[in-house]
Amino acid sequence: MIAKDRLRIEQSFHDHQARRRAPSFGITAALRFEDHWYLDHETWIRPALARLGEVADLPVLDYGCGHGMAAVVLARRGAKVTAFDLSPGYLAEAQRRAAANRVKIALVQADAERLPFADGSFARIWGNAILHHLDLRPAARELYRVLQPGGIAVFCEPWGANPLLAWARRRLPYRGKERTPDEQPLLPRHIRMLQEMFPSLQIEGHQLLSMARRVLRPGRLVAGLEWCDACLLGLAPSLGRFCRYVVLTLRR
Repeated sequence: MIAKDRLRIEQSFHDHQARRRAPSFGITAALRFEDHWYLDHETWIRPALARLGEVADLPVLDYGCGHGMAAVVLARRGAKVTAFDLSPGYLAEAQRRAAANRVKIALVQADAERLPFADGSFARIWGNAILHHLDLRPAARELYRVLQPGGIAVFCEPWGANPLLAWARRRLPYRGKERTPDEQPLLPRHIRMLQEMFPSLQIEGHQLLSMARRVLRPGRLVAGLEWCDACLLGLAPSLGRFCRYVVLTLRR
């Protein structure tokens, strides 16, 4: 699929997602949230965001901002936040969410493979479930270009190297399974592409046994699986190759 068609399909898909939530956009109370609603909605978010370090007074980019919750959390921590997305629908939602939570965020419609920002614009970059939508080699070059020397970028991405999980993603029904035609979980070859620009890339796996929480209700079983994950991944980080998600830390 050529790049223009891929971008059009991605934008249309995410605009549709935003329209489904649009009835709540005009209700200020529905857009307000506490930080933990975002930080704890998945087990990797809080530890991943901590990898950015102190962000107060730093220029921070929310890379593929979606509904804008991460941008709000970063702004509350004192960051000077710019957020971009390909989808005008998502940007409209993010704007209303920022206003409802009384934070200032600069919102920009942009393609991650052709960013409209000057070289070295950002000290920190945050992204959640965005790289796996992209043509990664040009996106990595742009990411490197706009990150300041000494800057840190952190991304949380679905991982695809576990064959059993790959089968389940293809075959099993579960909530929130909607996907665009071209997105795919990251694989070792994508990591190698990123390492061309960021040789010191760090990768950390999340949700090994506890990936079952995708289909199980919260409770003792899920909590037990999360405890097992902490033990197993702590003792053998290489098991991360079988996890559901990875956290990538990139330093320029």
